[in-house]
Amino acid sequence: MRPFVICALLLLKVTLGDVCTSGQFTESGQCCSLCPAGSRVEVECGKEDTKCTPCLQGMFTSSEGLGPCLPCAKCPPSVPMVASCSATQDTQCECDNGFFFLSGHGLCAPCSKCTRGGEGVTRECGPLGDTQCQICAPGTFSEERITTKPCQTCTQCSDSEVEIRHCMPNSDTLCMDKKLHILSRPALGGSDTPRLPGVEEEEKSSIGSNNILAYVSVLAAVVLGLLIYVAYKCWRSCKQKRALSKARAAELGASPEGEKLQSDSGVFLDSQSIQDNQPSKGTKRDSKQDNRLYINLPPHRQEEVERLLQEGAGRGWRQLGAALGYEPEQLDLFGRGEAPAHTLLSNWAQKEGSSLGLLCSALARIERPDVVTALNCPTQGVSVV
Repeated sequence: MRPFVICALLLLKVTLGDVCTSGQFTESGQCCSLCPAGSRVEVECGKEDTKCTPCLQGMFTSSEGLGPCLPCAKCPPSVPMVASCSATQDTQCECDNGFFFLSGHGLCAPCSKCTRGGEGVTRECGPLGDTQCQICAPGTFSEERITTKPCQTCTQCSDSEVEIRHCMPNSDTLCMDKKLHILSRPALGGSDTPRLPGVEEEEKSSIGSNNILAYVSVLAAVVLGLLIYVAYKCWRSCKQKRALSKARAAELGASPEGEKLQSDSGVFLDSQSIQDNQPSKGTKRDSKQDNRLYINLPPHRQEEVERLLQEGAGRGWRQLGAALGYEPEQLDLFGRGEAPAHTLLSNWAQKEGSSLGLLCSALARIERPDVVTALNCPTQGVSVV
């Protein structure tokens, strides 16, 4: 019967809100008391209430409870003492800025920071211990994710503003001027708000003017781009024609026949084809260096040459580039692309005097007769007709 009465009393206390702080009860159902700060339990709660006794010298308890007294800490060497240990407070040591005294280990430890969003400092790091953080209470906020500052008071919107977002622990109140009318919605059947005469016409004309300006700007940009493209193509074509003229002039030499072959329009006839059409005189002819430009080769011929150089084992495009006078740094730059042989020959073809004769000579020096055959270069030396 007695245990039943005790349980009934405990249930009644909990139901009525008289919760026992210690969480322990005597046999008669009374809540056990906690020992105040600076004391410890001498006789545990049981038949009677808790009996406490003061802490001995060199011991302390900083809060009420049922635990034992703790030994006082000692400041590390070269760390000055702020306050000596007492029955209710541990030794306080003056650590450097950004550090606090960790009593359980007897050393200065770095201060912590509040790292959760919407958190603020409730106690700064110092002689009393490390930083203490807490979620901002209603009416306060902190927008910093890492902070050593307390929560700030939320902003209150003025009479000329409207609140569009409430203050939250991690963000301040968001206000907006009422004159902007961004939140207002027009009526479905048309706006009932009266308009001044001519306002609607002015708005439509302003929108139309803005559209016209946008179209004109786009059109001007397109025309400018076309003009730049045409100018570049003309410059490229003129450059190729000048290079072709120099190469044909070198091929024809200074003979009177070569001078007669040049027309007023600046177009040269192929002297090689003229020699092929002339009847054989049964004499010996020295084959000159092929002055045709590599850039004028048919695309399929260029692709075949690039493929052979790309697949060449040991004597490929890199050795050819060195024979053509390229530095190793330039060749390393070409090698970063997907088709270094194409990049090398395309870059070399832009140079003045990039003739097939020079290319064939470089290929002969690196012993690539297969590529020379693909270029269809004339054989060097004297041939008997």
